[in-house]
Parts: sequence; C-alpha cells; structure tokens
Amino acid sequence: MLIRFINDKFLIREFDFKDADSLVKYANNYKIFRWVKDNFPYPYSIKDAENWITVSRNTTEGFNYAIATETELIGGIGVKFKEDVYRFSWELGYWLGEPFWGKGIMTEAVKEFTRYLFKHYNIRSITANVFEGNKASMKILTKAGFKLDGVIRKAVFKEKLFWDLYVYSLLREEVK
Repeated sequence: MLIRFINDKFLIREFDFKDADSLVKYANNYKIFRWVKDNFPYPYSIKDAENWITVSRNTTEGFNYAIATETELIGGIGVKFKEDVYRFSWELGYWLGEPFWGKGIMTEAVKEFTRYLFKHYNIRSITANVFEGNKASMKILTKAGFKLDGVIRKAVFKEKLFWDLYVYSLLREEVK
C-alpha cells in the first residue's frame, strides 16, 4: 500500500528495516510516549524499532504503516481490527515526530488513510481514543471529520495517574 498526500511530499507506506534508525530518532521522545499506550516503549531503542518493524510486517491483528518523506520515516499510522460484534469498527492509532508537529501533516494523513480504508474494506466506522489533555490529537481528529462520541471517565492509567479517555469516531457516510 502506498498513499501520497500534501502535494506528494509525504507518504503512507509499508515499514522497512531501513526505517529503524529514523524510528528511534523520532519515537524516542517522552512528549510522544506520554500520549500513547504503554506498549509504545520509552526510551525507544534500535531493538524496539526492529521488533516493531517485524511485528508490523507480520501482524494479522491490524495494519501498521510508516508516515514518511521520500527520504525517511517521520511517524506511524495504523488500525487494529476488532472482533465479534465490533468487527465492522476498527481502532485508529498514530504518532508523528516532534519536528513535524503543527504543519497539518497528521490531519492529512488521517484523512487519506481513513478514506483508503473505507474504500477498500467493508467497515462501518473507525474509532480513535485520546487521553485527557491531548488537545493536539483532539484537533487532528476533529479536522479529519471525526466526532466526539463521549468520555470514559478515568479509564486510562498512565504514569501512576488515572485519566479520562475521549472516544472519537468516523462513520463511512461521513467521509468526503
């Protein structure tokens, strides 16, 4: 899979083992770690990068892709499949290297990626979970057309604190 966006300057593509150094360069950042699930390691080592690339290329539980320029990986985006009665609703996750924040890159990546998913797969909705206080991610989702469905109070335990979980979704018929 390859998606080009923002005047072909950025790509959503498969992870490659050549991405390991860039993955460490951008993922090894506490400002990213604080807003993602604990399975995203910090500090982020070359071994973590190699493991993630292997898992991403071989998983049957979802899709994981690199966000990149022509020369290097700068972030990641993916979905986790759900099962049973939730099988038509996938969960979106993403992150972006700090030097690329505030430039609209992630908003466009989310828009293009979700369009692609709805076009190619028989799903009804895509959900995204955001930890309390992550205003940047809330803004990205809203600009990408997601709606806030609700708040699950104190559902997240991160760094010895409980945080509210904001749940967003995008329905197939809402995609433009």
